[in-house]
Amino acid sequence: MARSSSKKPPEAPAEPMPARIEPCVAMLVDKPPKGRDWAFEVKWDGYRLAVHVEPGRVRIITRGGYDWTDRFAPIAAEAQQLGHETMILDGEAVVLDDHGRSDFGLLQRALGRKPSLHDPREILFFAFDLLYLDGRDLRRLPLRERRRLLESIVIAVSAGVIRLSEEVEADGEEFFRIACAHGLEGIVAKRRDKPYHSGRRPDWQKIKCVRRDSFVIVGYEPSTMPGAIGRLLLAARKGEGLAYVGGCGTGWTYQESMKLRELLDEIVTDAPAVALRRRGAVFTRPVLVAEVEYRAWTQDGKLRHPSFKGLRERADEATIFELLDTRLTE
Repeated sequence: MARSSSKKPPEAPAEPMPARIEPCVAMLVDKPPKGRDWAFEVKWDGYRLAVHVEPGRVRIITRGGYDWTDRFAPIAAEAQQLGHETMILDGEAVVLDDHGRSDFGLLQRALGRKPSLHDPREILFFAFDLLYLDGRDLRRLPLRERRRLLESIVIAVSAGVIRLSEEVEADGEEFFRIACAHGLEGIVAKRRDKPYHSGRRPDWQKIKCVRRDSFVIVGYEPSTMPGAIGRLLLAARKGEGLAYVGGCGTGWTYQESMKLRELLDEIVTDAPAVALRRRGAVFTRPVLVAEVEYRAWTQDGKLRHPSFKGLRERADEATIFELLDTRLTE
């Protein structure tokens, strides 16, 4: 008589964990979409990050593919305590102001090498997607299923530095109106039924209360005030090079302007990064990036009413605004 086998059926082999996943990027649109297929979230004002939990280590990767684990050590430490051997979280690192709004300037100061009133432990990571979990690539699943798994992991540590970016059950236009009234940067809409695709996709859309993007600093015009800056000269990516998009002369205090000029004076060059002739201008190597808030674009492709909000690093090239032919994108 043959014995019945007590062996369990073989498990499906684990899917290799990607070393890096190019993030899904939301398309900028003028108004929120309609329909029950769309989920809405707050648009966070910080650094887009992927948190890779691997056996024995955690890596934190920027949108541009750089390893910034050391800059976000508290997030990395907490990620190891989430109870899973392998995992990739997609989200945003932010610092919240006194009103609970994400503030890019506060984040920059918390990350800065100079003394700051803001501790790096104030940096929070709001997770909004789960791309890989315990040997399984989740990108082919619809968003609603990825979110269900994400919520089961992150809600348990909601008081820590890793938190869930909440979905809001609301009409998109009403949510957008309320977000703008509360001084938020905007909202994000995502199709619940779609898998995760890298690159800029219509499945994810962002609607901004004001426009805000990153531009390369290519020089400055001195202020009439001693040691300060009158206007920053800004450029966007265009093809393999840069194109001048105008100047920015507001958004800083006199003291901040002096510190910014000190930084720029260390990278002065005789070879401008853009084709621009301007009397009295001081040109700099294109290694610093300005975060700029503005209202619109002029017909000749210049920023309208720009205001300086902080500095980024050129190393994370993916954040810099790009000009495509006659169209403007980011």
